[in-house]
Amino acid sequence: MNRILIIGPFPKPISGVSLANKVVKEVLDDSKVFKTDFINTSYPIFEDTVGSFSFNKLLFFLKINFKVIKVFTNDIIYITPGQTFFGVAKYGLFIILASIFRKELIIHVHGNYLGNQYQNLKGFKKRLFYLLISKFTKGIVLSASLKNNLLPFLKENKIFVLHNFAEDYLHTEVTNAEEPIGLRITYLSNLMEEKGILYLLDALKELENKKIAYRAKIAGNIDEGLIHIIKEKIDALKSTEYLGIVYDKEKKELLDWSTIFVLPTFYKMEGQPISVLEALATENLIIATNHAGIPDIIKNNVHGYFVKPKDSQSILDCFLYLDKNKKKIQLIGKNNKIYFRENFTLKHFSKEIITILNTDAEIRNI
Repeated sequence: MNRILIIGPFPKPISGVSLANKVVKEVLDDSKVFKTDFINTSYPIFEDTVGSFSFNKLLFFLKINFKVIKVFTNDIIYITPGQTFFGVAKYGLFIILASIFRKELIIHVHGNYLGNQYQNLKGFKKRLFYLLISKFTKGIVLSASLKNNLLPFLKENKIFVLHNFAEDYLHTEVTNAEEPIGLRITYLSNLMEEKGILYLLDALKELENKKIAYRAKIAGNIDEGLIHIIKEKIDALKSTEYLGIVYDKEKKELLDWSTIFVLPTFYKMEGQPISVLEALATENLIIATNHAGIPDIIKNNVHGYFVKPKDSQSILDCFLYLDKNKKKIQLIGKNNKIYFRENFTLKHFSKEIITILNTDAEIRNI
């Protein structure tokens, strides 16, 4: 039995990476082939400036480094680092020690910024960044177009694609029989400027100005620096409500209720948002930006529609089109659920990650 140490964020707070790590641990525990241990690196305060340096963060991660002894008792070290210099460097002790003791080192990148960060670094920082990532024996990315993030450091045959997933409870049959009255819109992600929330709220305001019937529900963790402006914008809307953070049953009820899922993200560290897959699973039409790994899984005019980043008018135009073509919402939504079940279930994810890990195990045992 292979012993694997998972190092990275776990819920709470919840994010795509923390949820993925939680599920990876559960999948490997259920496989009976791997014995897992983990180190939770979740920083307890949510903020928009992900990957930024602060002394509080430094102290937090220095304490985590005392757990480096766990490297000795595991065969595989699986790390989901950040994509900035600090986001990688904070795992430096784990990476170097695992490399010295010839452990298998796996990096799972949940975004599309790592390569850009490397190109932007200079001098010592760039050399250290390269040194640390090149120590990994294998890399995992969320979709084919994101491989470029690891190609400066690893051979292409050591980089694997592992699509994200949505949990099983989300794609059971929809029980909400409410008939659509106008547009039913949801936003489910962290409420950060780069996720496009402000542009969505501006588009909803214009819908109201045009007296278009709709209802919208917003859910997610609000960036502390945006609390005032987001609450002010939501309070100014008659048909929009903020639900806070939703989990499990509440999340399913929200996505079952909605027919249109919106994520106008331009987040520089975006990868393949799990929330998009969750929306596919629950028969939602997708409105998103052609950004990061999203076009690897969403096709324009097939699964929904792409809108321009940082452009509330583009979102509004899409809403106005759907208001006049409501049958398309239901048709695309039903097709999206079929598409999801054929590609992005937890069963697919579980099979793929175990295959990837076992392939590495076979190589080590030759």
